[in-house]
Amino acid sequence: MPALSEVLSALDALWPAERAEAWDAVGTVCGDPEAPVQRVLFAVDPVQEIVDEAVKIGADLLVTHHPLYLRGTTTVAASTFKGKVVHTLIKNDIALHVAHTNADTADPGVSDALAGALDLRVLRPLVPDASDPAGRRGLGRVCELDHPMTLAEFARYAAERLPATAQGIRAAGDPDRTVRTVAVSGGSGDSLFDDVRAAGVDAFLTADLRHHPASEATQKSPLGLLDAAHWATEWPWCEQAAAQLDEISDRHGWDLRTHVSRTVTDPWTAHAASSPTPDSPGAPN
Repeated sequence: MPALSEVLSALDALWPAERAEAWDAVGTVCGDPEAPVQRVLFAVDPVQEIVDEAVKIGADLLVTHHPLYLRGTTTVAASTFKGKVVHTLIKNDIALHVAHTNADTADPGVSDALAGALDLRVLRPLVPDASDPAGRRGLGRVCELDHPMTLAEFARYAAERLPATAQGIRAAGDPDRTVRTVAVSGGSGDSLFDDVRAAGVDAFLTADLRHHPASEATQKSPLGLLDAAHWATEWPWCEQAAAQLDEISDRHGWDLRTHVSRTVTDPWTAHAASSPTPDSPGAPN
């Protein structure tokens, strides 16, 4: 059974902290380096529901994509929801490790897992990492579909392939536009529109698209947009990351038990589609 420090060294090799964005907060939040690790839980969000799940399954280590404290804090009091997370982890001898933007740009990274969930063929990074001479690391991925679909068909396909959420998939652009190539980026991606247009793809699938950037993007080009739930675009990474740790465990003879949380921590819980009536086909008067 490995010590936490050994497992963390392996995770740091997969997702080096120095490759995270300067504003990010990655690495180990809590945990005794000498403590033994046998069971590891992977999840997107370090929220109380996930921590309670880690306690329930007897996990020694929780690995999440999103940071617990992205900005500084002056308290970990259990009266705050993040403080309660810390207290629960420490009381139950569970370590917490975060791989965020350093996992986004990794090879394989978050967008590789997203492309894999959609059965897309990855061609190259959308925004290559200049420090990678092999040209495999970077933000987002440019991909090909196995066969062309219309934008509407691809939206329905993505909704079937990605984890179910209240939001589902929103699409912008001509529903009948043929999609052969698509850029994908797990998490919030509307800062990447210039790179997407430069890539010359037919569509862009990401999350958290805002009105004005999306409107401007569709006005500038015939690019199709697909907006999925943030959590849904990043959850496939948990399975990919668990498989990577499984391979390392087998190689070292650690006999770790890895688990992927199926708990939906997307904050949106309901969706009501608009249904115009004959008397009100568009905007209200």
